[in-house]
Amino acid sequence: VCDFPDPLGGMMDLAYVCEWEKWPKSTHCPSVPLACAWSCRNLIAFTTDLRSDDQDLTRVIHILDTEHPWDLHSVASEHSEAITCLEWDQSGSRLLSADADGQIKCWSMADHLANSWESSVGSLVEGDPIVALSWLHNGVKLALHVEKSGASSFGEKFSRVKFSPSLTLFGGKPMEGWIAVTVSGLVTVSLLKPSGQVLTSTESLCRLRGRVALADIAFTGGGNIVVATADGSSASPVQFYKVCVSVVSEKCRIDTEILPSLFMRCTTDPNRKDKFPAITHLKFLARDMSEQVLLCASSQTSSIVECWSLRKEGLPVNNIFQQISPVVGDKQPMILKWRILSATNDLDRVSAVALPKLPISLTNTDLKVASDTQFYPGLGLALAFHDGSVHIVHRLSLQTMAVFYSSAAPRPVDEPAIKRPRTAGPAVHFKAMQLSWTSLALVGIDNYGKLSMLRISPSMGHTLDVNLALRHLLFLLEYCMVTGYDWWDILLHVQPSMVQSLVEKLHEEYTRQNAALQQVLSTRILAMKASLCRLSPCTVARVCDYHTKLFLIAISSTLKSLLRPHFLNTPDKSPGDRLTEICAKITDVDIDKVMINLKTEEFVLDMNTLQALQQLLQWVGDFVLYLLASLPNQGSPLRPGHSFLRDGTSLGVLRELMVVIRIWGLLKPSCLPVYTATSDTQDSMSLLFRLLTKLWICCRDEGPASEPDEALVDECCLLPSQLLIPSLDWLPVSDGLVSRLQPKQPLRLHFGKAPTLPGSATSLQLDGLIRAPGQPKIDHLRRLHLGAYPTEECKACTRCGCVTMLKSPNRTTAVKQWEQRWIKNCLCGGPRGGCGPLSPHRGPTTSS
Repeated sequence: VCDFPDPLGGMMDLAYVCEWEKWPKSTHCPSVPLACAWSCRNLIAFTTDLRSDDQDLTRVIHILDTEHPWDLHSVASEHSEAITCLEWDQSGSRLLSADADGQIKCWSMADHLANSWESSVGSLVEGDPIVALSWLHNGVKLALHVEKSGASSFGEKFSRVKFSPSLTLFGGKPMEGWIAVTVSGLVTVSLLKPSGQVLTSTESLCRLRGRVALADIAFTGGGNIVVATADGSSASPVQFYKVCVSVVSEKCRIDTEILPSLFMRCTTDPNRKDKFPAITHLKFLARDMSEQVLLCASSQTSSIVECWSLRKEGLPVNNIFQQISPVVGDKQPMILKWRILSATNDLDRVSAVALPKLPISLTNTDLKVASDTQFYPGLGLALAFHDGSVHIVHRLSLQTMAVFYSSAAPRPVDEPAIKRPRTAGPAVHFKAMQLSWTSLALVGIDNYGKLSMLRISPSMGHTLDVNLALRHLLFLLEYCMVTGYDWWDILLHVQPSMVQSLVEKLHEEYTRQNAALQQVLSTRILAMKASLCRLSPCTVARVCDYHTKLFLIAISSTLKSLLRPHFLNTPDKSPGDRLTEICAKITDVDIDKVMINLKTEEFVLDMNTLQALQQLLQWVGDFVLYLLASLPNQGSPLRPGHSFLRDGTSLGVLRELMVVIRIWGLLKPSCLPVYTATSDTQDSMSLLFRLLTKLWICCRDEGPASEPDEALVDECCLLPSQLLIPSLDWLPVSDGLVSRLQPKQPLRLHFGKAPTLPGSATSLQLDGLIRAPGQPKIDHLRRLHLGAYPTEECKACTRCGCVTMLKSPNRTTAVKQWEQRWIKNCLCGGPRGGCGPLSPHRGPTTSS
């Protein structure tokens, strides 16, 4: 597969291809139809069929992480017939699959691992193939205002749209469930009750049931559902129905109503009446946009695509009736009517359609595609053709924005599809496609089962304008920060030269927000900065600093949450807040004098709890020692921990934790950090607190930090002769793809086989980043040593490589509280997969 420059100025290029290493002709085969889905966590699900020796087919669902596409997790779905639909939920952690026998299964992560899936609930419409499937709407809709991308407030850029859930529980909480349409014209709804039971109801879309070859589902702001159906013939109307779901007497009730229908324009044109006999694709432009629909009619060799919009129009009133009752103001009778927005000329035969998931507000963008600002990825949908090409077209005007060719030579855009010479055999083309949640990437599965990942330029029509590309990337990074979606597809477009500018601009936009929003997004922006800094050799050491800051914030909030007021009717401030206030006020370098000002009775904990926390307390002590010992070398930004030496907030948190540890050490000395000192009489905690306080005073105030005085630097120089400086175990180097895709040279990968990839920015031999082979591995979250060749089953993050044991070795409540923080996501927010014992040769095996 090759890519070529796009003559239109917009760009698509190939990032990587992943194929079956040895595609056995008799065993694996692409499923027919081929289903594919892309989640907001950048997990991709697709189907294949596995043929056994006696010709029986096993329907297989494959789930992979886009960062590790070779690490495929395959599930034998136990569907008896071909899988027709796959649908992710809004959280990206559950997947629906439906087949041609009417069976629907709901798959969820077992133990929150991205490579462990189980199906415990489902529904069945026996013998009736499912042609459309969707989760019920949860009422959450966030609109992006591209024209306000320069605004300072996130509230102006991303506004919450008033949108009602499909069904609500008591108190207004949205009820979870799914809706499906069958080939015989039935609509089936399944509701997931909080108790775990499934309420299922099935109803006919209308009295006169007919064959439904194609269908799609969309939602209205009022909480209703709209279903579009077609029988496959372009001579037949495309029907629309309103579906209302309710729960009456503990039973699910479905009410349907017929809406205005339409005939495709190509069938009413005398010159084209019989040219496109079949409707092959029927899609609403978005799940929450029931007023706009995309239709594709095809012949054996060509296709035509039309975009329609449902509008309210005034109904003309006869003059006789106007004289009797004149129409005044808004009293004119209105009618809903479908109007065609745009249509294409004759195209090559369309093989797949992918629609954008980015909810861009279209208030000022309807059909104004002549303006440069309208060439934006989220406004484009993808069409794949049987000749192997892919076009991104504007979703309203259908004007071409970008083109990708998979054949050996590019073809002129203006050459009619009909006149193109046909190749001898069937061309390689995408049978299923999906756009990512930011529309910056496109995945396609071709008719040979190969997966291709395409980049889509963030600045459609502005390939040379770097500033515009940066602005688009920044806008979408902010969107992911607000929504919590994974931003891997944005990183595909970040060049090493952009990293510094993006990190600075992202921080600048973050600091403009109000204090409450900053607190909510504080950890997410750190994780985002860390993933950006992985992409450039100039900033790779800062990855460690950002991860360490995330870890420090987590430890601080966990340890402070263990403190309890001595009396129940205490003032409004918690012990943790009072600790922060007192430590900020008292600048004494003597730890015992600071400790005297605290109510030590609030720090009393169970002895077993204190002992269970020792590993975390040890990390705090080791990190403080490492920082102070590295102060004389502060001129080297390539050294991990460099940014902490000027970070007054983080140094203040470390100072607070040192005070807490000192108090707990009086209760149970064995929980204290262990230092190897040259003198038996030396109080290591007091020494480190004194130096840490002096360093904190230099940069605690707002504004430029003052330089540490020579006396402090001299004392820090003496630390290696007084205490053994620990070698901190930083996060391992991630073995993912995104940092290796920057040169824009497509990678060829194979499912099930870890590639030998060229070096990336993060593989540089920087001080403290690389561990020699045979050195002990560590559980990065519990700070427990696993030994050189661990035997415990572990889980590893697909983004940062952070490794931790699957099963907890400790039963203490405080440790469980700590581990509960990482039950769903890693420290960096990325998904994790389980793996067996860590290989002594490869190091941590990252699974998706």
